[in-house]
Amino acid sequence: MPARRLFFGIALPEPIQQEIIRWRAGAFEADAGRPLPAASLHLTLAFLGDVSDEKALALSKQAGRIRQSPFVLNIDDAGHWPRPGIVWLGPRQAPRGLVQLADILRSQAARSGCAQSPYPFHPHISLLRNANRPVAMPSRHFHWQFTVERFALYHSLFEKGRMRYQSIESWPLTS
Repeated sequence: MPARRLFFGIALPEPIQQEIIRWRAGAFEADAGRPLPAASLHLTLAFLGDVSDEKALALSKQAGRIRQSPFVLNIDDAGHWPRPGIVWLGPRQAPRGLVQLADILRSQAARSGCAQSPYPFHPHISLLRNANRPVAMPSRHFHWQFTVERFALYHSLFEKGRMRYQSIESWPLTS
């Protein structure tokens, strides 16, 4: 089987996905960028790139051995990265548990030969793509909160001109 484009991430609870979609519709101009569908809203912990089945299995086994307590994630910040054309949501202050989980997964990925970004981890949820011109950002009067109790390995699939993310396997956060 050919290599698959994989990443570790956190899914947003469906009610929060729907709330964010409704909020986004009123917070941004229609031409601000291409909106991601609710089902695609996630927070990437570690991007793995194109991975063979053998390497994916090894990374899954390592992920299954992680022991970490659940943590509360507050989504209360937004920004725009013009060069990649991304409008995002994320936490103003990343919880320690989130940073630790990302660090562990990124370290495991790097030791397994998956190139990792040299930039520090910046937790975010992509809202709009192709936002290559200045975007008027909404006031920071928004806040979503949920307890992160699982993380997952995802497969990025490009179908019918769109990216779709399929969960392959997930693990509970337990201490």
